[in-house]
Amino acid sequence: MNLVDVLRNAFTFIYKKAQLWAVGGGITVVALGLGYTFLLRPNKLNRVGVVSQLLIHPLKSGRAVSVALAECQTIGLKYGELRDRHWLVITEDGHMVTGRQEPRLVLVSLTSKGGQMCLNGPDMEQLRFPVLQPDNPIINCRVFSSDIQGRDCGNEVSHWLTSYLAAGKTFRLVHFEPHMKPRRPAETESLYPQREKIAYPDCGPIMLLSEASVKDLNSRLENDVTVARFRPNVIVSSCEAFDEDSWEDIQIGDVRMHRVMACGRCIFTTVDPETGVISRKQPLETLKNYRLCDEAEKHIYKTSPLFGQMYTVSKTGILQVGDVVYKISH
Repeated sequence: MNLVDVLRNAFTFIYKKAQLWAVGGGITVVALGLGYTFLLRPNKLNRVGVVSQLLIHPLKSGRAVSVALAECQTIGLKYGELRDRHWLVITEDGHMVTGRQEPRLVLVSLTSKGGQMCLNGPDMEQLRFPVLQPDNPIINCRVFSSDIQGRDCGNEVSHWLTSYLAAGKTFRLVHFEPHMKPRRPAETESLYPQREKIAYPDCGPIMLLSEASVKDLNSRLENDVTVARFRPNVIVSSCEAFDEDSWEDIQIGDVRMHRVMACGRCIFTTVDPETGVISRKQPLETLKNYRLCDEAEKHIYKTSPLFGQMYTVSKTGILQVGDVVYKISH
């Protein structure tokens, strides 16, 4: 092989290598571009509202406690010793008691002070008892169709509730403690992920509702109702009625939440939170006139009207009244 052939072969080899490098480099650039598009590019945040109230319901079916800030945990809101729906009234055989069976339960408030819980109700003396009572027995309870435990809060509390409700039966109060086995909402609501955990809420840790949705409902009612009627945790202002129906993922402060399903409403909405009287009619009948689900979702909600949205917590943190609510666009 002469010198010319050697040089020609060498040039051809170098040229082909350069082509491969160019193609490889192009693929790398495309891959990096796709990676940025789908993985690295930040989510877009669109302002959709402002947090106007934060409500914790320590006692299931009891009066709400309004707070300026709360720790948003995966199991629900927490403020000091108060954890959302971590105390439950039960019958002697362990079955839950709510405002559906005992409407006057909505007038009972459970607050905390100095390591003690404070129980208050109309025409009743305040009763204080320790937050933690490790020597008291753990009771097996039934919340809807799920089994769960609770620490008995003692005979004094039982006498207080039994006297207040005056229903001819004995009631007890139990407290869900962190070491106890939680309920899995997926057992009763298939839309929830298997990993989700709750204590005594109906089905999920966070319920969100807008002021505008309540205002829209009131425009159709003879007598106005307040947001307390619907027992949400997060109330949002500065948005249109039912905007929350389309907020799949939201961010409030550092907290991120994912919408799982709408909140199907029941007879409990007909209990007046100010009087403890159940009408069994409004606002439920009006909601059924314009807030029923689509035909394709009847296997989920059946005949329950939809009002408010249920969220799980994707990222924990602190929520404050005045925080901006952002819708996350992926």
